[in-house]
Amino acid sequence: MKIEEIDAINFKNDEAKDAKEYVVQDETITLTINGDISRSLSAIEDSLEEFAVGYLINENMVKSLDDIKKIEISGPQISVEIDDALLKSNETVLCSDSAGGWRSKIKEVKAVESDFQVDVHELISRIEELKNNAEIWQATGGTHVAGIVYQEKFVVKEDVSRHVAVDKVIGYGILHGFDLKNSYVIYSGRMPADMVIKMTRAGIPILASNAAPANSGYNIAKKGNITLVGFLRGQRCNIYNNQNRILF
Repeated sequence: MKIEEIDAINFKNDEAKDAKEYVVQDETITLTINGDISRSLSAIEDSLEEFAVGYLINENMVKSLDDIKKIEISGPQISVEIDDALLKSNETVLCSDSAGGWRSKIKEVKAVESDFQVDVHELISRIEELKNNAEIWQATGGTHVAGIVYQEKFVVKEDVSRHVAVDKVIGYGILHGFDLKNSYVIYSGRMPADMVIKMTRAGIPILASNAAPANSGYNIAKKGNITLVGFLRGQRCNIYNNQNRILF
C-alpha cells in the first residue's frame, strides 16, 4: 500500500502521548498531451493508465479508446498522444478539479440513454463493500474511494483526489470492455456538476454516493439524464432524477 509511518502526538482524554501514525503517499503526477498540453495534480502513483484513459474521456478530450494513439508512463510522468484534430476542436480542455471558471466552458451536456436498473439493496450493500475495500483509507483516513460495477464485477480504486479516483475506475472499465451504459459508479464524495459531468461524458447512467448532491450536480443530472443516489448510509438513501432506474 502507498502509506508511510510518521511521528505524531496523540491527544485523547486530556492526555498527550507520542505515537506513530500512517499517512497516504501522494505524488505530483504530470499528464502531458501531444507534447503540448500539460496537467499536474496530486495523486497516488498507481493505476496511471486507467487514470489517463478516464481523464481523457471525462474531460471530453476523446470520445472513445480508439481516439487514444499512445500512452507512455515513466514514474509519475504520463505522456499521451491523441488526434490533433480532436485537440483543436475541443472547447473543454481543462481539469474539472480546478475552480477556474470551468462551468462556463461546458458547452454541451449529452443525455445518457440507458434502460439500466439496479436494486436499492444492492447499492446499500455496495457502499459497505466499498468501505471494506478501501485499505489506504482505513489505514490513513486520507483518501477518497470509488468503485465501478458492471454485471458481477466490482472494481475499487483509491486516491487523494475524488476526481482522480473516479477517473481511474472509469478508465479501468473502458480498458476492460465494460458496457458503461449498463454500469454504475459508487464513491465517497459530494456530487457537484464537475463530478456528474464525468458520468454524462462516459455514458454512465447512475452515480451513487454516501454524500449529498449539489444544485449544480442536480442540474447537470437533469440535462444528462443521470440518476443520482445520495446519502447512501446504513439502510437509507435519497434518489434524485429518473428514479425509475432504482428498484425497491
